[in-house]
Amino acid sequence: MAEFKLPTEVVELPSKGYLYPKDSPLAEGKIEIKYMTAKEEDILTNSSYIQKGTVLDKLFQSLIVSKINYDDLLIGDKNAIMIAARVLGYGKDYTFTYEGVEETVDLTEIENKEIDEELFKNGKNEFSFTLPHSGNEVTFKLLTHGDETKIQREIDGLKKLDKNSDPSLTTRLKHMILSVEGDSEKKSIREFVDRYLLARDARALREHIKSMSPDVDLTFFPSGSETARTIPIGVGFFWPDFGK
Repeated sequence: MAEFKLPTEVVELPSKGYLYPKDSPLAEGKIEIKYMTAKEEDILTNSSYIQKGTVLDKLFQSLIVSKINYDDLLIGDKNAIMIAARVLGYGKDYTFTYEGVEETVDLTEIENKEIDEELFKNGKNEFSFTLPHSGNEVTFKLLTHGDETKIQREIDGLKKLDKNSDPSLTTRLKHMILSVEGDSEKKSIREFVDRYLLARDARALREHIKSMSPDVDLTFFPSGSETARTIPIGVGFFWPDFGK
């Protein structure tokens, strides 16, 4: 049987691998993925995956060549894989409508956010933050794909108990916060989030985490504007022919 060669590309991870165990392939700060094939197009059109909301994760897992634990991937690093997968599958130009105007972004120009390497060089996914209004000190971690899966499972369970509730923000915080004033008991953390965490402190913590998290810079400047906006990742991102 003839040997067929499949091209691959190396993706530089925004985290530079700092927050992964030294024995993990992810600690190298890069990951190898292959070009999309007809098999991946089957994944993208799989109605079961689409309904479950797992279609993109199934796609990325199929494309990744490096031997990694997918659950270990930091969310920002997974975003870098998303951009690379889109470029390798459908090209660098992403066209979308923003405020009634058609815009096109060259995805190959998207860069990783600059990070404060001093925060990450100890290789430990644990950081401290003093809440500006209450003065309480918390430690927190950056979420991985595995964490996000657990969070979504918990949110889905809570919504079954109360269909009118939306516990997304508090549930995420309960999983991100590792300790409050040195107390790392899960029960204490959950009680703190539910009863004592001020809304403005919660916002400050979320903004701090967002600012320091490794990720890709998904901003662009709309036509005629000098203000950066976030690139909308819509249906056309992996389904560019949608609606045609």
